[in-house]
Amino acid sequence: MPKVLLSQRRIIVLAALAAVCVAAPFTSAQQPAGQPSTAQLPAKPSAPGRPASPDQSGDQKNDDSQQPTETLKVNVNVVQVFFNVKDKHGALMPNLTKDDFEISEDSKQQTVKYFTAETNLPLTLGILIDSSGSQLRVLDMEKEVGGAFLKQILTDKDEAFVIDFNVDASLLQDFTRDVHRLQKALNSVKINAGFTTGPIPGAGGGPVPTANQAGTVLYDAVYLSAHDMLAKEVGRKAMILLTDGEDEGSRLKIKDAIEAAQKADAIVYVLLCADRGFYGGFGGGYSGEFDMRKLTEATGGRVINVGNKFDKLRDAFDQIAAELRSQYNIGFTSTNTKLDGTYRKLEIKNKEGYKIQARAGYYAGHSEN
Repeated sequence: MPKVLLSQRRIIVLAALAAVCVAAPFTSAQQPAGQPSTAQLPAKPSAPGRPASPDQSGDQKNDDSQQPTETLKVNVNVVQVFFNVKDKHGALMPNLTKDDFEISEDSKQQTVKYFTAETNLPLTLGILIDSSGSQLRVLDMEKEVGGAFLKQILTDKDEAFVIDFNVDASLLQDFTRDVHRLQKALNSVKINAGFTTGPIPGAGGGPVPTANQAGTVLYDAVYLSAHDMLAKEVGRKAMILLTDGEDEGSRLKIKDAIEAAQKADAIVYVLLCADRGFYGGFGGGYSGEFDMRKLTEATGGRVINVGNKFDKLRDAFDQIAAELRSQYNIGFTSTNTKLDGTYRKLEIKNKEGYKIQARAGYYAGHSEN
């Protein structure tokens, strides 16, 4: 399976925001020394999984190339959706069948073509860890529990990568099946708040702000994880964000992060990890949860608030592991045959009224013509 290679120190992200191109930094820890390069990411990526057109300019010398060739082109708008089903107590519901569900697109009921329970389908997973100043007191907890989760969830068929984000976004570990390399990447994460350390008279030194600069490029990191890493993958794909949900300084907006995740068909989970003391104790607060709920609900994941509690974080990872290994996969051929790139709303209903956790919609592919 071809993988995205991020061998550059910085990737310039081109994303269309009100017809204006913007840039977002993305550094890679995997780059060979002395070989800097720059790549440009399209603002409107092509549909994931579409095969490249065959090269018609090749000069074939054999006699067979002179024979007429019949080509059959078939455009089928096939949509597949991974989802979880839960009862009113939040317990996962196994052993359901195709007849238990209905699916609609833009309020028009669709015919289910296939249905299956997916427990062992390969998983591609991205771990995104916030290393901005607000995470100082919870980072070690995130490293320890996140590393244990990777050891628990990944099989020899799965792959994962690790990104950390603060004043910029860095790829610490590219796609790998090696859990030890992933854990090593997590353990290498250090807080970077855009400060330098220098002496403070009477205080014995400490972090000193040197400039008013970006602190947590959360939206940029989600966009890059989706667009750069997951969009070209197939099968089950998920992102897990360890963050307080606060974005400060991203060039992109939350809507761009959501759109990129939806186009990549990636489920996003957010584990809200926060030290209340950083926000002024009980009198303070953080406002990132609202946008994080928008992101997760649009992609079929959810937000789990763990604060700074080790046991809550461990339990949250256990819940995610169970959900990723207890999914259903439903597929249909859309009655809307236009390949116009538009967004289409999806709704899956269970005839018994169970709760469905699924992405809110998808983007249709583009016609090659």
